[in-house]
Parts: sequence; C-alpha cells; structure tokens
Amino acid sequence: MLHGGFGTRLRPLTHTGPKQLIRVAGKPVSQWCLEDLRDAGVREVAVILGELAPERVVEYYGDGGWLGLSLTYIYQGYPYGLAHAVYLAKDFVGDEPFIVYLGDNILVEGVKGFVERFEESDADAMVLLTEVPDPRKFGVAEFGEDGRLRRLVEKPREPPSNYALVGIYFFRPPHIFRSIEALKPSWRGELEITDAIQGLINRGLKVDYAIVGGVVEGHRDAGGYIGG
Repeated sequence: MLHGGFGTRLRPLTHTGPKQLIRVAGKPVSQWCLEDLRDAGVREVAVILGELAPERVVEYYGDGGWLGLSLTYIYQGYPYGLAHAVYLAKDFVGDEPFIVYLGDNILVEGVKGFVERFEESDADAMVLLTEVPDPRKFGVAEFGEDGRLRRLVEKPREPPSNYALVGIYFFRPPHIFRSIEALKPSWRGELEITDAIQGLINRGLKVDYAIVGGVVEGHRDAGGYIGG
C-alpha cells in the first residue's frame, strides 16, 4: 500500500501528517484500504512511506497484527513517482502476483472480486477504471475498436476517454519490474506507473481492465499498499 506524497491539496489538514491518516467514518482512510485487502485474502502488506511524518503511520499500525495483517514498512522518502514506489517492493514481492492499492482510495464494493478475477486469468496485469466527469486530473485509458486497452496517458490535456485509473493495480512479476527499469522520468519528474503499464502493452503482454463504480478517492498525488 502506498502511503506517501505531500497531500498539498488537502492542506491545512495535511500540515502535520499524511492525508491517508485523515479519518473518514471513524477510521483513517488507509485503514479502510488495509481492511479491504485483508477481506480479499491478502495477509502480507508492504506499506510504502513518504517524507511526511512516516513515524505516525508506523506508530498507528504497528506490525498490523491487530488488523489480521503482517505489515512491512519500506521508506520511499521523496515521492519520485508511483512506479518508483512499486519498484522498491521488488524484493518484498518476489515471484508472487501482487496488488498495488493507493492508500487514499476507498472502493465501496471492495477488491475481493477483482483479486479473484485476476488470479483466475492469464493476464500479466490488470487495472481498475471508473468513469469521471473531468479525466484531465487522472491517468486515462484509451481503447481500441476491439474494446481492448490500447493506451494509458497521465493527466492528458485532451483525454481519449472519460475512464480514469482508480489507483488499484494487479501485476505478475517480473514483467512490471522490467518495464519500470526501462522508464525515464516524465515531465513531472516522476516515474509514472501509466508509462510502466504502457510498456507492458507495447511489448504485447496482456493487460486486462475492469470498470468499477462507487469509488471514494483522494487526489492521487501519493502512494498506497502493496500486498501479495
């Protein structure tokens, strides 16, 4: 789970701590994410921490035992991009399929059904998409005439569709890590996960997608969770 970023668009709430610890319905946002992962069958989770008060995250969650999870903390420090955060978990993941879950999202329907779908598929990766009124703020999907995912573009000025990335991704090693290794920083100075997934598509690997509704999400300028 990615738990980084500066949360600049939620100030002053994020002056003293990560936005993922802001409470929604009595719990920190990221706790909803962790419980969703647990309920989907995930037991081991790497929490990627940023520069903003990472000690508060560790203090709150501890080893994760009280949630029925085993948590490992990985320090990213400065947010060099989501793809960079994912790559930091390479050793943690090993050869196992894994899910990347941004810690400022709440998926109302949960991820269990999507976890099962990915496990039963032969896809090398899968992304979750949702329709949004202004896709220019997100990573956006472009589809071919056959309905397959053809391209992903980060925060486009002219969006190819209204379907945005939710911030939950499924991968099978080693392909995604090889794709990240080939990346160069974007115009934002970050290693973009959209570019990494596009690399999979360009190499002819199978990237599946699912459309979801009921997403309560943050501003996606930060990280989340990685679980296997």
